[in-house]
Amino acid sequence: MERLDGGSAVPQALRGGIVALGNFDGFHEGHQAVVGRAVARGRAEGRPVLVATFDPHPVRHFKPDALPFRLTTLDQRQRLFEAAGADAMIVFSFDDGLAATTAEGFVRDRLLGLIGAAGVVTGEDFTFGRARGGNVSVLQSFGAELGFSVDAVGPIVEDGEPVSSSRIREALQAGDCETATQLLTRPFAIEGVVEHGDKRGRTLGYPTANLALGTYLRPRFGIYAVRGRLEDGRVLNGAANIGVRPTFDPPKELLEPFFFDFSGDLYGQRLEVEFVSFLRQEAKFDSLDALMAQMDEDCAEAKRRLG
Repeated sequence: MERLDGGSAVPQALRGGIVALGNFDGFHEGHQAVVGRAVARGRAEGRPVLVATFDPHPVRHFKPDALPFRLTTLDQRQRLFEAAGADAMIVFSFDDGLAATTAEGFVRDRLLGLIGAAGVVTGEDFTFGRARGGNVSVLQSFGAELGFSVDAVGPIVEDGEPVSSSRIREALQAGDCETATQLLTRPFAIEGVVEHGDKRGRTLGYPTANLALGTYLRPRFGIYAVRGRLEDGRVLNGAANIGVRPTFDPPKELLEPFFFDFSGDLYGQRLEVEFVSFLRQEAKFDSLDALMAQMDEDCAEAKRRLG
């Protein structure tokens, strides 16, 4: 699947396509409905399907000091879009220039000029352009004038509330993996390259694979039942600590999964860790023996929940 720069013209073979347009952070059930509509239209009309997203997120551009909140990286979104049936991902770099672009300029220059869109599919609440001057109604007006179709997809409702990235973030910050999984249709996952740590886990008999948290949302700090996915396709069950390790100094934000029945070198490998179930909050222990006893209990409980 191709990843294209939203500031350059798309290849000729992808012009005249159906474009799913949105932020799509998390690619939850509502986002899937938007891309699904675009894929269905593209297949019915014999047109390519492109998913257009933004990076960094517009919130990060306007509030650079905002706490980390991302649910997915571009790499994760690309894989999810491909699995949903899209032919290409377009990444609009959200910089000062794009922030200053009017809704009309975005339509004429980006959607039509660079992409050559024959149709656009987006969510009913999508806004775009300088000062959020564009919405679905504006987009439909331009479509009628300039000759491209516009489909607006309504929200997906779960348990009486619309599915949203904000709702998923709230669930994760509460340690509610089950709700997050339901709304995402898969577990929330942090992906990164395994780093060398201070090897304390190895000395305790629980060697961990250390991952930096980067721009990801911080779920509730604590211990989780997790699944790890390696690039070679292997799936590993385990337990993980995410937080600052209050028993040790200095404090450092890390995701530290320990995988059951696994021995091997993961350093430098790309690893995706899925959060399946929250076990307990972080705690500081008076001794390493007390910590190890609790780790034994955590692993037994994680195996039970994963089983």
